[in-house]
Amino acid sequence: MFIKDLEMCEENLAGDNSILRELLNPHKDDIKINYSLAYAKVLPGDVTKPHKLKSSEVYYILQGEGEMFMDTEKENVKQGQAVYIPPNTIQLIRNTGEGDLIFLCIVDPAWKFEDEDVIK
Repeated sequence: MFIKDLEMCEENLAGDNSILRELLNPHKDDIKINYSLAYAKVLPGDVTKPHKLKSSEVYYILQGEGEMFMDTEKENVKQGQAVYIPPNTIQLIRNTGEGDLIFLCIVDPAWKFEDEDVIK
């Protein structure tokens, strides 16, 4: 049985400027899955840097509200919503609420550093 506690996962400032804790990644953990799972946080008033992944990604909003930008589209997002992000889509998310914007990031195939491009 493989169990990982969020509080035991190291908190890092990701390349896109979100605060990230990686929960599951088959490239780092001894598990047989094709996706990765991370817990992300964007502080009030903050926005992630534009970036794109070679993989598809899903954000599942756990807490807060924000604006999701994908290429030329923009939509408001809130707790309880899932957002599908196709591969190679320029994306960013802005926290428009008063509290933290917290969401899960599911990347398939699993996230690798070399598969992400942060746009300057």
